[in-house]
Amino acid sequence: MRKSSAALATLALAVVALTGCTAGPSFDGAACDRAAATSGLEDLANVSGAVGDEPDVELFTPVGAGESAFGDVVVGDGRALTSPNQSAVFEFSLFSGKTGEPVGGTAYDEDRAQLGSVEYWAQTVPVFGEALKCATEGSRVMILVSPEDFGAQNLSGFGLDADEPVVALFDVVDVFPTKAEGALQFNDAAGMPTVVRAPDGRPGIIVPDKAAPTELEVQTLIKGDGATVSEDDTVLVNYTGVTWADRTVFDSSWDRGAATFDMSNLIPGFTQGLTGQTVGSQVLIVVPPELGYGEQGSGAVPANATLVFVVDILGIDPPVSARQ
Repeated sequence: MRKSSAALATLALAVVALTGCTAGPSFDGAACDRAAATSGLEDLANVSGAVGDEPDVELFTPVGAGESAFGDVVVGDGRALTSPNQSAVFEFSLFSGKTGEPVGGTAYDEDRAQLGSVEYWAQTVPVFGEALKCATEGSRVMILVSPEDFGAQNLSGFGLDADEPVVALFDVVDVFPTKAEGALQFNDAAGMPTVVRAPDGRPGIIVPDKAAPTELEVQTLIKGDGATVSEDDTVLVNYTGVTWADRTVFDSSWDRGAATFDMSNLIPGFTQGLTGQTVGSQVLIVVPPELGYGEQGSGAVPANATLVFVVDILGIDPPVSARQ
């Protein structure tokens, strides 16, 4: 939870022309597979180069595209994209289906990488979202996009003809978890909130009918085996916050996707509660008012409120989100 509500500066993607407003795909991670990937697309092009590096592509043009299709050029063995708003790093290249010439893409530069999600790409071009659904880290996905599916505005933005298909190559470079992945820990829960979890990891917080603690309380509910968080790190987290007195959720990242926080720009109780924890952990933090928003309160948080957070630590120093 940040000290202030000031938004971060807006960051543009490497191809700012892509536009769209279609809702993201819906899929169940428990049944996630790549059965929808179309075979035969390898006949469209010769593609070489390592995943994450700019590919060497020779398209056999002109490419016909009455219907959009996609397939895996390389299948990675890493974590799968099992949720529409799961954070991941993608690199991509776009090519004209008529000429085979590149028309846009990312920099393929780790220092300039940005976080995205399946939902994010579905909102630009819906076929992109469908093609990335259930893809695994380390994969390279080829997508043939019909002019109709790419959209008139996007075609115009890239200087393409109204009847020109597009071929896209997406590299799934890095996929972050959506929830804590570690060992359950025993805690003496006397007088402390209880946490229950939905199958997707979303926490429910049950605040006891007792007086709130007057000191900062921290419990590690799930212990991850990743890197240790420092007070000056930037962290990627999923979190839910409730007020002790009202027992109501005042903020949660679970519906909008994981949040990136600079630890030095958070309320003291949040920073202290996460410092020394490890990636993959889930942490319960009870923050007294003086380490939270104090006598002023903030937004939906009233003055002198004791706060309860459940935080899943997903990564340290991730790329900035393209949606910020």
